[in-house]
Order: sequence, then structure tokens, then C-alpha cells
Amino acid sequence: MDYNKKNVEDIDVNGKKVIVRCDFNVPQDETGRITDDKRIVAALPTIKYLLEHKAAVILCSHLGRPKGEFKKKYSLAPVAERLSELLKQEVKLAKDVIGPDAKALAAAVQPGQAILLENVRFHKEEEKNDPTFAKELADMAEIYVNDAFGTAHRAHATTAGIADYLPAVCGYLISKEISIMGKALANPARPFVAILGGAKVSDKINVINNLIDKCDTVIIGGGMAYTFSKAQGGSIGTSLCEEDKFDLALGLLKKAEEKGVKLLLPVDTVCADHFAADAVPSVCEAGKIPDGMMGLDIGPKTVELFSQAVADAGTVVWNGPMGVFEFDAFAIGTKAVAKAIAGSKAISIIGGGDSAAAVEKLGFADKMTHISTGGGASLEFLEGLELPGIACLNDK
Repeated sequence: MDYNKKNVEDIDVNGKKVIVRCDFNVPQDETGRITDDKRIVAALPTIKYLLEHKAAVILCSHLGRPKGEFKKKYSLAPVAERLSELLKQEVKLAKDVIGPDAKALAAAVQPGQAILLENVRFHKEEEKNDPTFAKELADMAEIYVNDAFGTAHRAHATTAGIADYLPAVCGYLISKEISIMGKALANPARPFVAILGGAKVSDKINVINNLIDKCDTVIIGGGMAYTFSKAQGGSIGTSLCEEDKFDLALGLLKKAEEKGVKLLLPVDTVCADHFAADAVPSVCEAGKIPDGMMGLDIGPKTVELFSQAVADAGTVVWNGPMGVFEFDAFAIGTKAVAKAIAGSKAISIIGGGDSAAAVEKLGFADKMTHISTGGGASLEFLEGLELPGIACLNDK
């Protein structure tokens, strides 16, 4: 897939009204105070570029899942306030999305200023990608910029629909995502190692399938490893398992073997007799988990095996934890993998979601080449799927 898309620097924005789709879907506490503004900060380079180049900027985003109606707790008011602080200039919040207030503010916004529309998901037309709704938004502006990678896998009105009516380019965030991840998949520094974890094989089948075609080594940990283990005749106690995926798991092992790709599975497992933070961990051999016990993390020999595979890698892509990293006793495998990646000289790409959270939580974020801002979007990218929010942008 060729993602050679125009970005904000490839278009003249001087004096133009520019509508920018950002990802301001930030966590808040009960009082509406933003508890983590990372996503807002991540959008600043694009916004600042536009303001400095004398664009009149109309920002829009979703927040949460208000299901198409106004709910005060999903208002973007706290985001407008935080943006005003960060940009050191007032960012007015429209009271609506395509209503009279939004239209009046959009008409009045001057070059070098920014306004923010209210939560686009207050309209059910957003997620339906309704063309009339997209056109009303597009009519406020002359250029469309998408910088919301986290929703690029969704074909919504503000992530794809607007591009039918305006010249469409990406912001710096999407530009970075597609250049780093795109290069890793198209022309990786080798050996290319993929580490895939998480609970379900079904979530990752297409990713594993696509990466077997591109990687030198594919490592499988997390809950989905038990499905592979049982498919091969192992005993897994009460561990997570998708019995209907045995044929697929065996098919993937066969495909890897035929292509000469190393597919590494855990050789030992950290088990416990129940799923809880205070459960007592014990180590047993993979495929020999006693009845009544469940695997909750990779074991020490597996940590060594996986770490060794990462040590001499040229490129590493990691998506999904190795165990139940929310519980300290079963976070050791995930920590060890994060540490091994951080210590390697490889180009390291962390594919959003839980892996990104783990890397941040463990303090390894600054040691990674790239941490993707989108969980679902980065997974679909790794699957080789076309992302509608990127496909709709103008090619260079």
C-alpha cells in the first residue's frame, strides 16, 4: 500500500480557512478535569504550523461515545481550555457542530486564530459518514487536514467524508505514523521481528498472517499463545483458549515453516490457580499446565528466548502484552520484553493500545523509536488494510 500523502507543508494555507480533525479523546475524572493531555499535546505541532503560516483554524474531534446526542460530560469545553493554555491564545469553543454558533465562529475566525467545534459525535451523522453533514462542515473551510491517526481506520464524516469536498492533506502525526510504519512494513531493516501478544488469536490472525510474509521472526505471547499450545496437543489447564481457532493456529505455524520464518511460542509459563492480583505465581513448562491452573504470563526461559530474538533485530514491531500486566506478579514478561526492546539498537515500533500503555507505565517510552497513537488503526495498518482516513487524502 502506497501511503505517499500530501501533508500540511505541501499546500498553501496562508489566509485560508482550514478544518483540522484531531484526536482530543482524552481521559477525564468525575469533575471533567483532563487527567492525561498527551493527545492534545501531540496535536500541537500541526496546529502551530497552521497558525504560524496564517491559516484560520477550525479544530474538531470526538470525545467518548455520546451516541449522537448532546451530553454535558462529553463536551469539549475542558479541551478548549487546555488548548488555550498550551497555545497561549484563546481557543473559543462553539456551542454546536454545524449549528448557528459554529457557523458564526467559523465565519469570524481570523488568520493566526483557532476555534474548536463541539464534539462531532453529538451528531449520529458523524459515525454514519453522512454526506450532508460532511458537506456542512466542509462549507466552513477551504482545506481539510486529518491528524487523527487513532480514528483513521474509521470511515466517519470528519475522518473521511469531508475529503470529498475539500483538498485533503495530513498533519504531522499521521505523516509520522505512515512514514515510520509504512517503511517498516515495506522496506524494514533486518532481521525484522514482530512480537504479538494480547488475549485472542481472533483479534490478531490477519496481523500474524500479514507479518509472516514480511518478518524474519514472529513471536507470540499473551493469552493467545495458549490456543496455539492446545492446538499442538498441549495441556493448558483453565487458561484462555479459542478452541474454534485450532485449525487457523496450526495453519499459521505451517505457513511460517514453509516460508522459513521463525515462529516462537512460549516454552514456559507463569501460572496461578485463579485470576487475581494476589494469586500465587508458579512456573511450569508450556503445554504442561496442571488442571485447575491458568497461564497468566510468560516464564523466565521464554523471557530469555524472546529477549535474545530482539537483541540483534534491525526492526521490532510490538503489539499486545505478554501477560496480565495490570497485576504486578504477572507483568514480569511484558516488562522484560519492553526492556529488551528498549535496550536493542533496532528501530522499535510500539503499536498503540496496551503495549503503548505498558511502555509508558514502565518508563521506556523515550527509548522507543515510535509509539503509535492508535490501537485499532495501527493493528489494521499492520494487517495491510487500507485505512479510510488516510486513503481519502490527496497523493503527493
